[in-house]
Amino acid sequence: MAKISIRNEIRFILNGRDVVLSSVASDATLLDWLRLDRSLRGTKEGCAEGDCGACTVLVGKLSPSGLVYESVNACIRFLGSLDGTHVVTVEHLRGSPGQLHPVQQAMVDFHGSQCGFCTPGFVMSLYGLWMKSPDPSNAAIEKALQGNLCRCTGYEAIMRAARAVSSYGKAAKDPLAAERKAITARLEAMHDGARVEIGSAKTRLVVPANVDDFAAVLDKEPSATIVAGSTDVGLWVTKHMRDISPAIFIGNLDGLCTISEEKGVITIGAGVTYTEAFSTLAERIPTLGPLFDRIGGEQVRNMGTIGGNIANGSPIGDTPPPLIALGARLILRKGNNRRTIPLEAFFIAYGKQDRQPGEFVEAVHVPVPAKDTKFAVHKITKRRDEDITAALGAFFLTLAGDGTVADVRIAYGGMAATPKRASFVERELLGKPWTEQTVEAAMAEYARDFTPLTDMRASAEYRALAARNLLLRFFAETTGNKAPIQVSRNEAA
Repeated sequence: MAKISIRNEIRFILNGRDVVLSSVASDATLLDWLRLDRSLRGTKEGCAEGDCGACTVLVGKLSPSGLVYESVNACIRFLGSLDGTHVVTVEHLRGSPGQLHPVQQAMVDFHGSQCGFCTPGFVMSLYGLWMKSPDPSNAAIEKALQGNLCRCTGYEAIMRAARAVSSYGKAAKDPLAAERKAITARLEAMHDGARVEIGSAKTRLVVPANVDDFAAVLDKEPSATIVAGSTDVGLWVTKHMRDISPAIFIGNLDGLCTISEEKGVITIGAGVTYTEAFSTLAERIPTLGPLFDRIGGEQVRNMGTIGGNIANGSPIGDTPPPLIALGARLILRKGNNRRTIPLEAFFIAYGKQDRQPGEFVEAVHVPVPAKDTKFAVHKITKRRDEDITAALGAFFLTLAGDGTVADVRIAYGGMAATPKRASFVERELLGKPWTEQTVEAAMAEYARDFTPLTDMRASAEYRALAARNLLLRFFAETTGNKAPIQVSRNEAA
């Protein structure tokens, strides 16, 4: 590998000004820095966990398609992840001289601001949407605002304001659009191919120059915390007060942010966000589209990565069960060495994955299902949008010409200490006719596959019942029949 130059500062643009920081704590959040260091207090702290959207700002980054601005949660976004980006806060919005920005004026005229605490976050989410889609549909507005919580329940007024923004001005004439070429040039100048190193020992912060450099750094410092989207690690800091130093920030590494397809297999780099993967996966594996739309809010999907969702090994991660059911394989890398394993083999026990010291998830290979394959994913939560999974079932089925089960893979999240296949249920189905009788007989095997826990999201009894009923639902969807849904003893009574 060519010798890498080292820079001891991070560089980014805040609104209109270049920022150079040579003293940055690895756990310093963008929200705290904006409010405490720069006195930009329009960005609010509501939940400190990326759930309410009061802290929403836009972050612009260079991509193969040009400069892209995305809404993000400043409360769980670390300063170390901002090298070479453009941060835009509500204070930067401006209209014609002496006038409010079109988004702000629409919010005023349509009474979209109630108590006002959440308003800057709503404004920034709508601003990001307006720049991409000046005349959005109701569905697009609702999707853009999934991650914004109005505590005064003023959503209808906000929706009316969102629909009216373009009547107050043209997105193409917005200052952020007019400055795009200049901002792009400034960001390109910041990308000097250097590794960023700030601090030393356990206060160390590293932004690798590229993927090879990341592999080399992690090989030397295997105990470092890897930070990709920070939608999980951010909560380690804001809620659990954990020390994440030394930290390696990999969110902007080009070599990890690619998605491609070859011979029916989609390869997703570990740094690809849910938003970046959405168009490809929703087109090639349509079932994944609705699932991705329910992962967090827009801000979380703009930050969170599929590789991170896999690597943290959470038993309630949304992407591992469907990827396991699809037969995905994982690429692990340590230094210059790579190995490929079935994704399901990566999860060993709670908090334990098949990853050696200094090794990291580099990519995941996802086979596109054949046209005659039946594939479904169902997620159960207390509320539909922006909620953590209680149980999630993924089902992959191929039938032989005589209607018997030729291949079946069933995987669940929220049912065990890791994402896990229902192996005994699969064995009971394999080779049998795909009928209601076969499915009901196989459901008895769930007791051998899973012993779910009771927690704040669901009881063990509920999870066990839901898992069985999801199989019945899958059977009904694939046959057009109305399968009877089982109920618990209490419900039956």
